[in-house]
Amino acid sequence: MRKLTYFIATTVDGFIGAPDGDADFIYAYLDPEFVGHLAAEYPETIAGPGRKQFGVEDAAPKRFDTVIMGRNTYEPGLKAGMTSPYGHMREQYVVSRSLTESPDPQVRLISGDLAAQVRELKARDGLGIWLCGGADLAAQLVDEIDEYIVKTYPVVVGTGMPMSRAGFGVRDLVLTGCTALGGGQVITSYDVKR
Repeated sequence: MRKLTYFIATTVDGFIGAPDGDADFIYAYLDPEFVGHLAAEYPETIAGPGRKQFGVEDAAPKRFDTVIMGRNTYEPGLKAGMTSPYGHMREQYVVSRSLTESPDPQVRLISGDLAAQVRELKARDGLGIWLCGGADLAAQLVDEIDEYIVKTYPVVVGTGMPMSRAGFGVRDLVLTGCTALGGGQVITSYDVKR
């Protein structure tokens, strides 16, 4: 059974974006050591245009071969003409109730019973499944998430889009790793305790 991993960037106070969802401020914290770590450990999570820039254009996926993202996560790249941001992965899914046709043959749309469709994906052979974002999608899939990998940036913003809109519920986690990097970023990983 494959894992669904919520691999997400957040501020110290737990926000993944501004109140309108814009997360461009995070780019200020992409120093060379941090980017080098991501390129070495999670090369598949670097989108198409950045792969050459960060020296991973030929890197095979290490942890994930499938990505699931919400429409709001997919939209900024789409507006910039990037219809297949993770074409180097086996499968790309965009969860949307408003898109009726995929802008790219490599990108599949998901609507309807999302949890059931994710359970089907988890039952297939392959590497893990990356839940790319955002807060609403994490809420819809809170009971399907098997692992959290949280990239915390050294910044506090006070308000914004939370990591999840799942609402209050105690969900126990087990710490499986912690990496502190020179730019102040910390990457923590947790398995969901079942």
